[in-house]
Amino acid sequence: HPADRVVVFDALTYAGNRASLAGREDDERFHFVEADICDRDAVTRCLREHAVDTIVHFAAESHVDRSISGPDAFVRSNVLGTHSLLEAARAEWLAGSGRPHRFHHVSTDEVYGTLGPEDPAFREDTPYAPNSPYAASKAAADHLVRAAHHTYGLQVTTSNCSNNYGPYHFPEKLIPLCLTNILRGRPLPVYGDGSNIRDWLYVEDHCRGIEGVLERGVVGESYNIGGNNEWANLDIVHLLCDQLDARFAGDGELARRFPDAPPARGDSARELVSFVTDRAGHDWRYAIDAGRAERELGYAPQEDFESGLARTIDWYLAREDWWRPLLPD
Repeated sequence: HPADRVVVFDALTYAGNRASLAGREDDERFHFVEADICDRDAVTRCLREHAVDTIVHFAAESHVDRSISGPDAFVRSNVLGTHSLLEAARAEWLAGSGRPHRFHHVSTDEVYGTLGPEDPAFREDTPYAPNSPYAASKAAADHLVRAAHHTYGLQVTTSNCSNNYGPYHFPEKLIPLCLTNILRGRPLPVYGDGSNIRDWLYVEDHCRGIEGVLERGVVGESYNIGGNNEWANLDIVHLLCDQLDARFAGDGELARRFPDAPPARGDSARELVSFVTDRAGHDWRYAIDAGRAERELGYAPQEDFESGLARTIDWYLAREDWWRPLLPD
């Protein structure tokens, strides 16, 4: 998209990292605004000053564990923040005769609740049944976006995605947490017996899906974007351990860089697995049916889980300078 200009609007919370934008800020098509989406005046100034005609709304608190211990931040960012964006966009884009625009809301499959082992995957018409404060806050945001279209005519679309992974993933999430813990010789916490199942979506596949919605999606509609990669949590942790064991066996330099990792001394990273008390209200299984996106948008994920995980490991091994400063100790 060589003709497009991009404005990143970010409050830089604990999970925000300006280093993720390194190498981009010299591009004249790029602009960064440090501000909070709950600050409607700041949002309005940004829309006006940069003549924004498309919002892709990623901004959210997203870590389920944090939503259980501190739900207020999730209601503020995910519900009130979405309302603030919608109101600013409505005032700017629908004033007078209006002008072409799009508000795309990025949501989650967690709004649909949980699945049993034989239940069909979530579709766009699956009833909402959120079970965590995080999921409830995202469900509320989805409804606000829908209402803005049906009540005011705001041109909106929504996508509900499965669990993302890949480069730049904040290290409190399962895959980067386990990856960086292995490299430091720290325990790998696995909830319950590790049987909970998630569908995993490589970040670049997610971006391709959103691009498809923006270019070919029907205004007022929602699209599920998944990776066709259902894995139990324990199987993911074991695969990650095995892939890192193989990397250390084939590259002696890794043992020098990460001497505390079990494979640095010839042991398996699996020895770090530690089963912990299950999360309160832990959903058992998520699965996405992305058939509508495939039919209407031409969407198809390009990474299977093994290849996507290998690319993710490559990135974290190469970018210790990015993830190391984010760790609490």
